[in-house]
Amino acid sequence: MLDLAYVGRGIHEELVAYIADQEGYFEDEGVRVALRDGVAWKTERLRRGATIGLGRSMLSRLTDDIPRTGLSVSTHRPLFWFVGRAGLESLQDLKGRKLAVHAPETAPGCFARIVLRRAGLDPDRDLECQYRTPGDYGMHLRSLRAGEIDAALIGSTMAPEQVAEQEGWRVLAWVGDHFQIPTVGVMVDPTYIPLDSPALHAMVRASRRALHTIQDRPETVVDHVRSFMGRHTDDEIRAHLDRFVIPHFTHDGQADLEIGDAAITAVAAELGVPATFRAADVYRTDLVPADR
Repeated sequence: MLDLAYVGRGIHEELVAYIADQEGYFEDEGVRVALRDGVAWKTERLRRGATIGLGRSMLSRLTDDIPRTGLSVSTHRPLFWFVGRAGLESLQDLKGRKLAVHAPETAPGCFARIVLRRAGLDPDRDLECQYRTPGDYGMHLRSLRAGEIDAALIGSTMAPEQVAEQEGWRVLAWVGDHFQIPTVGVMVDPTYIPLDSPALHAMVRASRRALHTIQDRPETVVDHVRSFMGRHTDDEIRAHLDRFVIPHFTHDGQADLEIGDAAITAVAAELGVPATFRAADVYRTDLVPADR
């Protein structure tokens, strides 16, 4: 039996594990997986089980030298979006505006800062950032409606394009279009879970089956996503999956090491720490054979 913790809410982190659980793939592989809400867990507690959040794990490896190792990568494109009120057309229009965003030391907050800098904005000087903890982003939407902020970074608890259309807002940017990183999958700290653990390998194989399901059985995926995105119609869910999930989730859990190296360099620079390792040291997706 293994704990598997998600550290962000929404289909970005939860979808693959949810499909593997609901479709019985963990059971088929002979492993009992306890899906855990690790959003508020401290780093030390997360180290003792497997985690889905590869981005947060990279940050902790850079800042605390925790030797986390990824055995599966679900996608390289973070599912976060900048949504702005009417009248804003691009990220550049955020200069001098109020933005609700995650804190700089969190993975989505760090990624957002990288994207803002690439758009020519200094997050500390050019915007008024209001740092908020991850959630279902309902408060972000309420603040936008009330005019208390001009834009917000939101995650995958909703389909941003549909929400923006309904509210008369604009999707200013998808983070995944501007910054790629192995962002979710299966990662462990080998201090606590050996990389040759049969239970860990079974978990990875089940995750690969779930990735295949996303590609091969889209209607089944719509059924599963409906439980996460109940505010949307099936047609809206399909459109969201077709745009952001199916083309960009991996078929086999393999990492793109070139993307990984570039991401490590960018994240280290944003955090102001040295990049002391390479992607090949972190993403060991070759350790699990394709078949038992």
